[in-house]
Amino acid sequence: MIERMTTAVPLLKIEDLRTYFYSQSKQAFIRSVDRVNLDIAAGETLGVVGESGSGKSITALSVMGLISDGPGVISGKIEFTSDRVKKNFLEDLGGYVMVKKRESMIMDVSKDVVGWEQHSERVMSKVRGKEIAMIFQNPKSSLNPFMSVGSQISEAIQLHTEFKDNQEARERSLYWLDRVKIDSPQLRYDNYPYGLSGGMCQRAMIAMALACEPSLLIADEPTTGLDATIQSKIVDLLAELKSELGTTTMLISHDISIISRLSDRVAVMYGGTVFEYGPTKDVLSTAFQSQHPYTSALLASIPTARNITEKGYFQAIEGDVLDTINIPEGCRFFARCTRVTDAIKEKCEHREPDLREIAQEHKVRCWLYFE
Repeated sequence: MIERMTTAVPLLKIEDLRTYFYSQSKQAFIRSVDRVNLDIAAGETLGVVGESGSGKSITALSVMGLISDGPGVISGKIEFTSDRVKKNFLEDLGGYVMVKKRESMIMDVSKDVVGWEQHSERVMSKVRGKEIAMIFQNPKSSLNPFMSVGSQISEAIQLHTEFKDNQEARERSLYWLDRVKIDSPQLRYDNYPYGLSGGMCQRAMIAMALACEPSLLIADEPTTGLDATIQSKIVDLLAELKSELGTTTMLISHDISIISRLSDRVAVMYGGTVFEYGPTKDVLSTAFQSQHPYTSALLASIPTARNITEKGYFQAIEGDVLDTINIPEGCRFFARCTRVTDAIKEKCEHREPDLREIAQEHKVRCWLYFE
């Protein structure tokens, strides 16, 4: 784990990020990401965890500039500061969206999708791939089925690094295929994605992402769809690469054990926003007392050896995942929370708590800690 420098400028700083999609049928916004604040220091790994629909992947896609569906709205700041680049990725995007209101009610949203995409590409073209690389959930569908794995890695190397010669790019590709421990790199270079297993495709995706030596790596569910043995090997590989390269990483996963092992800090998301945020040892430690009720419920739902041995019941989080169209005025977790007291019930139901610090660099969005 790295020593976090609180005075240093973060490599990535997300402020008040809102990524909304407008539902014409319901004439309402789907608030997929709503007022998210995060930052990642150079060299650290930030784990992002939460149930499906909590906004993890949309946050990552917003950072990558891959949100283009219209009509939709994205606002806030995504500030990236490396040795080569200093940019706010969302600067001036608001001019491409018009919202029509009647008596404070949103009646329609129109978006210049072409203008939006062209502006986003101008901002992101020199960043995506070179400064920020991403490993997607499904490696086989993310790779081009009509190109060999090696040629795809070589193409990325030629596009984003100083290795422009075909032979140089091939040698670098083989180096990275070997680095991610793909057996027989010379043979696998000429294989197409359909001829490789899911685990091999994921290793190839990792090689492609790291081959351009990005400042930030975003890994979105890197073990999803793989069997348990391959998942373990991929996690071992990521741990080894983290130790050797020290690449700054945003790691998104449902698997809390992976987040616990690889992350320096953790953001727990629910209903499109961050509910708890802090050092991994504090947020995901069952011995730590000041945990958000949602984080505690997530940890309690993890199968244990005792449960399996005794064939006991697994603890589930009661209720349904929040509908991000109809977000309540109070705490988003109120309807599912089992720790509401009489003293805070009215606040929980009618006032949404802010994300506040309860210990050094440890923040929680919960009224339990602010009475």
